[in-house]
Amino acid sequence: MEPYFSEVLWIVVLGFIVSFIVAFGVGANDVANSFATSVGSGVLTFRQACYLASVFECAGAILIGYKVSDTIRKGILEVSIYEGNEEQLMLGMLAALIGSAVWLLVATYFKLPVSATHSVVGATVGFGLVAHGGKGIQYMQLVTIVVSWVVSPLLSGAITVALFLLIHFLILRANNPFKAGLIALPIIYGIAIFINVLSITFDGSKLLKMDNLDLWMIFTISTVAAVVVAIIAQLFIVPWQKKKILNKTIEEGAPYKEDISVNTISTKALDIAVIQDPKKAIQAEKDVKCENNENVNKLFNYLQILSAIFSSFAHGGNDVSNAIGPLIAIWLIYTEGTTGSASESPILLLLYGGVGIVLGCWVFGERVIETVGTNLTKITPVTGFVIENGASATVLLASKLGLPISTTHCKVGSVVFVGWTHNKTLKDKSKEPVNWLLFRNIVVSWIVTIPAAGLTSAFFMWIFSYIY
Repeated sequence: MEPYFSEVLWIVVLGFIVSFIVAFGVGANDVANSFATSVGSGVLTFRQACYLASVFECAGAILIGYKVSDTIRKGILEVSIYEGNEEQLMLGMLAALIGSAVWLLVATYFKLPVSATHSVVGATVGFGLVAHGGKGIQYMQLVTIVVSWVVSPLLSGAITVALFLLIHFLILRANNPFKAGLIALPIIYGIAIFINVLSITFDGSKLLKMDNLDLWMIFTISTVAAVVVAIIAQLFIVPWQKKKILNKTIEEGAPYKEDISVNTISTKALDIAVIQDPKKAIQAEKDVKCENNENVNKLFNYLQILSAIFSSFAHGGNDVSNAIGPLIAIWLIYTEGTTGSASESPILLLLYGGVGIVLGCWVFGERVIETVGTNLTKITPVTGFVIENGASATVLLASKLGLPISTTHCKVGSVVFVGWTHNKTLKDKSKEPVNWLLFRNIVVSWIVTIPAAGLTSAFFMWIFSYIY
């Protein structure tokens, strides 16, 4: 096909429109992956979450989104079978966009967090079945992706639980949890920065000239960033948070002495309460421990915001591919006239997808945030922090490998695993740790996603084949 062939211009125009709708749907549905736990724990308001998403979703789309977009564009189908019939591939990608858009908007209406990755891959396979009866679908690549969908929530959940148990035993179960939290805070800041900077710089953005950095330089940059942030946390953040939290505690009528351990306070409370009522003695000890853990939760407020920012960055990098991958294929065929383009994903198209994601977040994002952040399980700043870091580590690693895993599966897996584990550590039998009925509905929506998007895409591909 000749480059800039005028007869297919309508496909390009429609592709731009529909891909923006897909990006809108990704933002409306998948924004919960980044900010649901922060909003659910009360650390951020929905509006504040949207402001942060506006910056970091776009940044992630531009800086790390190109690699996953290439996987969506080149990894699912053997595009060489469309050589000489490039118009058919363009129509197929348009059908895939429509299939993805329809399902994402339907799921968002019902407040169900579905996988945008599932949607676009299922839609791509759907038009491929109509176009060539299954020929040209790279089934091994598809199997790899499907396996990652199963592994990702389990891996993300396992990492998140490990982080939570580490914090639980080292800080929450310490004699003085608040003091232990203050000591650990700079280290936690440093580790969080190291992991995320390493993920960003390793095989990083060509736009920022990070794609050819030596390994020693990558580790040096990550280590320096971690040490600098840890020092800043020790010198400024820790004293400021300590003063703020203790002043707030005193204002609320609960005087606190940092040199007295929880056990000491609990024992005195116990001596007084035992004279009156043995049951009150137990409650007195619980109240003191609860107050200390509440102060520890406050220490994690800003860590959770930091984690949400990195999660948003990772989400923009991974999920922009769902909206822009098919559009990039359409655009490169139109501009170069061939299906075998070796060109990388254009930065402006990645930014275009990022803008669509942000708009969807502002308009309809609150619907799914309510499901993941509030209705599925109880989330605190501590559990929210580990949920976001466990899921982000999984997603960022997958993004660097060019593997389009489901951020939805990662985040929901982490929420369920930690919600259950947190409840068991509290030994609270008064309520279910997880809303299992809601979780069942979410899993059903995951199962339905691939066939729903695939059938919709196949239907539109059949129409396009008939009229074009």
